[in-house]
Amino acid sequence: MAQINNNYLKLQAGYLFPEISRRVNEFTQANPEASIIRLGIGDVTRPLVPAVLKAFHEGVEDMADGGTFHGYGPEQGYDWLSQVIIDKAYKPLGVDLKTSEVFISDGSKCDSANILDIFDLSNKVAIGDPVYPVYNDTNVMVGRSGQMNDEGYYDGLVYMPCTEENGFNPDFPSEKVDIVYLCFPNNPTGTVATKEQLKAWVDYAIANDVVLLFDAAYEAFITESDIPHSIYEIEGAKQCAIEFRSFSKTAGFTGVRCGLTVVPEELMGTTDKGEKYSFNKLWNRRQCTKFNGVSYPVQKAAAAVYSDEGWAQVKDIIDGYMDNAKIIREGLSAAGIECFGGINAPYIWLKTPEGMTSWDFFDKLLNECFVVGTPGSGFGPSGEGYFRLSAFGDPKNVETAVQRIKEKWGK
Repeated sequence: MAQINNNYLKLQAGYLFPEISRRVNEFTQANPEASIIRLGIGDVTRPLVPAVLKAFHEGVEDMADGGTFHGYGPEQGYDWLSQVIIDKAYKPLGVDLKTSEVFISDGSKCDSANILDIFDLSNKVAIGDPVYPVYNDTNVMVGRSGQMNDEGYYDGLVYMPCTEENGFNPDFPSEKVDIVYLCFPNNPTGTVATKEQLKAWVDYAIANDVVLLFDAAYEAFITESDIPHSIYEIEGAKQCAIEFRSFSKTAGFTGVRCGLTVVPEELMGTTDKGEKYSFNKLWNRRQCTKFNGVSYPVQKAAAAVYSDEGWAQVKDIIDGYMDNAKIIREGLSAAGIECFGGINAPYIWLKTPEGMTSWDFFDKLLNECFVVGTPGSGFGPSGEGYFRLSAFGDPKNVETAVQRIKEKWGK
């Protein structure tokens, strides 16, 4: 009989969001009359914008004509999409990239997990705490960790507490590591890093031969002009960083699936003999072997996001979500609940009232306010005592949810 991958058995309590769904489903079955407002999982609620939908349809129509039909596309994505992304998303930031450095994929969640294929298991990994669970769990799955200890951390991984005291921007690891995950704007805390803070990380990475895995999935939600949208805005970052981006939240592609990973050609690792080798070449080989590329119609739709018409429509939706974030942040703050984030990200990170644990607050919020959020402890031990609310909702529902919470905990 085939033996399982025992590393999966190390994972505790199941993935965070399925556990939330399980609890909500139990509640709705017992209380079918309850009007549930979901501000938990970060799924978008607005449909694709007209310019994107038009391009999507055109892509499908192309597939119905022998003269424009597309079979297998390049595993790296079509050059015309990569060039559009370079021209519209990176050049305005002062960042020059080659199309060979941009890899189109089915989402940044997948890429942030799959990127581990090109790193040896001997590499020491550091992640934030609290953190997007995929970073932590996928390192456990591939066998880079031991068991979870009594503090809620996996032996073999290095954790960088992100607390109110350090502004939710982690300090450098206290021991030698090889890979560091950074996420800004941050999920779950909704906070950002300044140019000076990112410069310090790049300098640290270069000085210590560290690779930064930089998740910029929420960069389109940045509202303050002095906050970097890309790690490559920092001098030297191409020598030390891989960047992930997503169309999921930016353009409502959570059900369409498209993202991208930037692997600069000058980013080098070493072989077991100590020789330098290109991570770009390794990622290209990985994609060519394990991935057949994103469908042609989806890439047509993705390119339309950056058309003048498409971006204006997408930006209008982003602004609407950020209006929701403002409603949540200001409403809860007025009720005496301490909040963070929600200015440059669609997430609000709040302190649980009355000293409740994260899951106790989840249950109380669900049972008494009919509102669903995400317990902070699900993102790591340092998330205990905090709670994440998402701004991806209908404005009226968001206002209703805030009003319910204010009625319960308002001062």
